[in-house]
Amino acid sequence: MRVGLILLEALGGLRRNISMVISVVLVTFVSLTFVGAAMLMQGQISTMRGYWTERAQVSVSMCSSVSSGETCIDGAATEEQVEKVRAELAGDALGSLISNVRFETKAEAYANVIELLGEEQASVLTEEQMSESFYVTLKDPSQSQVIVEAFAGIAGVEQVSDQLQYLEPLFSALTVATYIAVGIAVLMLIAAVLLIATTIRLSAYARRKEIGIMRLVGASNRFIQTPFVLEGVFAAFLGSALASAAVLAGVHFGVDGYLKGRVPFITTWVTMQDAVLVVPVLIGIGVVLAVLSAGFAIRRWLRT
Repeated sequence: MRVGLILLEALGGLRRNISMVISVVLVTFVSLTFVGAAMLMQGQISTMRGYWTERAQVSVSMCSSVSSGETCIDGAATEEQVEKVRAELAGDALGSLISNVRFETKAEAYANVIELLGEEQASVLTEEQMSESFYVTLKDPSQSQVIVEAFAGIAGVEQVSDQLQYLEPLFSALTVATYIAVGIAVLMLIAAVLLIATTIRLSAYARRKEIGIMRLVGASNRFIQTPFVLEGVFAAFLGSALASAAVLAGVHFGVDGYLKGRVPFITTWVTMQDAVLVVPVLIGIGVVLAVLSAGFAIRRWLRT
């Protein structure tokens, strides 16, 4: 098989159908950009979930002088109630689940409020109105409900909060956004496949006389089909390359250049290394879909 002749035929087909080729490139570019964005978004969710899950704590807040819950009818928690909670956390039943316990005094809580709100805003509160709290880090964060159930409704304990439950809505929203991106990408990929197949059929129809001559001189179906398949591959590869460049630019300028400096509470972001790993996947998807759609279209046309 003469490789040079096949390449010339493929390039000639691209020139004849330049408008359709541009359409294929653009559709492939958009669809694979969504695919890349969805992959990186899912990676970002996994990274964030792993980071925050390891650091999520269960807080056991003791009653303060201004607490009004059913477990705080006697006012602020007594020393005996605080020590009872401390003993429970250190006991055999819960101690095996816990990796670390930090106790926050009223003075420390008040200092945190001042740091957060400023002295002027925090002046409406006093140190005595603050709650003493235990911050419990678990070996297995999925066991947080055990701590919640152990201290819920205990006299002197105002509230037991699992920090991870506040993050789940964020993770759920990001996951839904990922699914939406994947859905759009699938629709666009279907459009790209159909467009590639249509382009190949139109190209074959325009060269039907040449194909007839090739058949008369004994050219094999493989020799006839290969230039058409290469046309689809070239167009899809160019769209995949543009999508890869868009993904890399998005991480470099969007994540590294913009989000990292403006969303300080997220400390773990997808990196350029993650984006680089996505590139061969995008190119592979584009080329494989082009080969399959173009090969199917030209084989079907040659049978007619």
